[in-house]
Parts: sequence; C-alpha cells; structure tokens
Amino acid sequence: MMVVIFWLMALALFFVATRVGRHFGLIPIVSQLLLASFGLPLLMYFWIEPGWQLNGAELIAPDWLKNLYSLSFALLLGHILSDVIDLRLDRQSVKIALPSFAVPFTCGLATAYWLLPTEPWINSLAIGLVFAITAIPVLYLYLRHIDYPPAATRRLVQTAILIDLTCWTLFGLAQGSLHLSSLLLPLGMACVPVLLRVFGIRRPLTYSLGFFALLVLAEHYKLNALIFGIGYLLCMAALKVPLVLPLPAHWMNRLQTWVAIPLILTFGIVQIDVHSALASLGAVQWAALLLLPVASKILGNWLGLGWAGASFAGASRWRESVLLNIRGLSEIVFLNLLLQQQLISPALYFALMLMGLIATLLPAFIGLHRASLNPIAVPRSSRANR
Repeated sequence: MMVVIFWLMALALFFVATRVGRHFGLIPIVSQLLLASFGLPLLMYFWIEPGWQLNGAELIAPDWLKNLYSLSFALLLGHILSDVIDLRLDRQSVKIALPSFAVPFTCGLATAYWLLPTEPWINSLAIGLVFAITAIPVLYLYLRHIDYPPAATRRLVQTAILIDLTCWTLFGLAQGSLHLSSLLLPLGMACVPVLLRVFGIRRPLTYSLGFFALLVLAEHYKLNALIFGIGYLLCMAALKVPLVLPLPAHWMNRLQTWVAIPLILTFGIVQIDVHSALASLGAVQWAALLLLPVASKILGNWLGLGWAGASFAGASRWRESVLLNIRGLSEIVFLNLLLQQQLISPALYFALMLMGLIATLLPAFIGLHRASLNPIAVPRSSRANR
C-alpha cells in the first residue's frame, strides 16, 4: 500500500511541477528535470527512507510497476527512434555533426578512463556516448519557441538526428558484440515488416502497432531493443511505410508528459541511495561530470558550425552551439537504459542527469527563452514535435 501511495504522490508532484513551470514559461521536460534533480532526491533523503523505512528496491519491486515501466520506456524509446530514423542527410548537417559527436565522445572516453573507476570497455563507451548525445524533441521545442528560421531549424534538427542515430547504433552494436547470439532474435523481429508485406498487409497502423508491441516485449525480456527498433524502422522506411502513432498525437503527448516521463525519471531516482551518492564521487569527479560534457559538446558544436558556415545572415555561432548542447529526453532514456543494465552506478546516473539539466537550461540562461529571431514561426507539423 505504501508503494502505491508513493507512486501516486510522485505523479502528482510531476503534475504540479509541470503546471507551475508552464506558468513561468518552462517547457514540461525542463520542469520535470528540475523536480527529478532536486525535489525527488530531497523527498527520498528526508522522508521516504527514514520515515517509511522503504528503500529503492522495494519501491520498484511490484511486477505491475515493472510492466508499466516497460510500456513507458518502449513508448519513449520508440518516439526517439522514429525521430532518429527520419534522417535527410545533407552536407552541412554532416559537417556540423562530425566534430559535434567526436569531440565530446573522445572527452567522455578520456573522463571514464582517467577519472572514474576501472570498468569494462562498454561502460566507458556508454559514458562517451552520454557526453555526445543531443535531445531531438527538446531542441525542436526550443527552436519553435524562439521562432527560429525554418531552414536553420531544419539543419540543426537534422544534425541532432545524425548524432543520436550514431549514438544509439554504436551502443546497440556494442551490446550485440558481447553476445553475438543475442543479435539473432532482435534482428529476426526487425524483419516483421517484410513478413507483413509478404502477406499483403499494407495498413501503416498494423506495422506501427507491431513496432510498439514488439518493442515492449524486447525491453521487458531484456533483448537488444535498440537493434530491434532501428532495424524495424529501417525496414519500414525501405518499404515506404510511414510510422503511425497508436493514439492521436495530443493523447500521445499527454501520455508521455503526465505518465511515461515522470515514471521513468522516478524509476531511476528511487534507485539512488541519496545518503551515499554525494560521498561516492570526489569533488574532481563531480566537477568533471558536470562541466566537461557541456564544455566539450559546445566546443564540438562550435567547430562543426564554423566548418559548415552560417545558416542565415546574422546567425550566432555561439547561440547555435549552446542549442545543440541540449540533452533532455534523449539523455534520460539513455541513462535509464544504462542504469537498468548496470553499466553506470546510481551516483553516476545522478551526476549525469544533473549535467543534462544544466545543459538543457543553458539556452534560457543566455537569454534564448524569449528571443524572437524570425517573424515566421517554425511549422508545427515537424515530426520532431510529435
């Protein structure tokens, strides 16, 4: 009973935080990150563990909660992968993406090697990918909010898609390389669209429902959900079948905002022993994890944007560098994936989530939350706003 009360209370806190944040002009994911980074850890520290004698393991133990988590995780991962697959390569986006990925990725590998405890190579690879990742949906929302020019918006979003496709694919292949046999079933599942076409099924909704249902199964049974998701969507793209959301877009957005994202954030936070998390990392490690990902990502963005050239007359290379440093939803999903697979510690998860919050809030700190750089609003039909 106490577990149910806690989760209802957590969802209510996210609801209140999101509504209050909107009153001050914050997009939902920023309000939710603020609550997850400060409010929930304080709740765990001062009330839950000492007051109710509950620990993180007990709060996530019920099977119904694990099933709900699998459903929420698959929903968000499917949303991100569908954006990632919607890639339209152009030379300028590639020029920006190459250093924007390579510089922070290299910095992340060096940080994992020099400043963190010795771990298997895949753990270090995961840290490097966290340093490099960019949040596609949150980046688009920021650009739309400041009425950024459409052509420049398209270039930045396509750059983010290319970076994230690289991150997700590298991690999926790295997982599969450890156990080659584990690749066979996800790859076989990814070929389901071909099987549906052979049987003459052409309704996009059937393919899309199959995608989300199989993604839930892959996550629940600890299969390689990344390889499956990317492969399935690539098959759909090759067959020219569009991905159709299983619910109307506004209901999907509400489900993500009010249930899926709060559940995933809380699921990660409650596994952190707040009493020892701060002490488990030294001052140098904390400083490196909070500052180096942001600094290296901005440097990589700066180099890439200089290589590609200005997107429009008066474009600020500094501002675009900061915008491409936004983390948000993509990093949350990636960090939860790493935590569930025990590739990062709870303390490292907490530090990197705080870093993601800093990076996501940085555009607002430099005045980009109110700027209107173009009188023509970005079209609301973009897939990144789904």
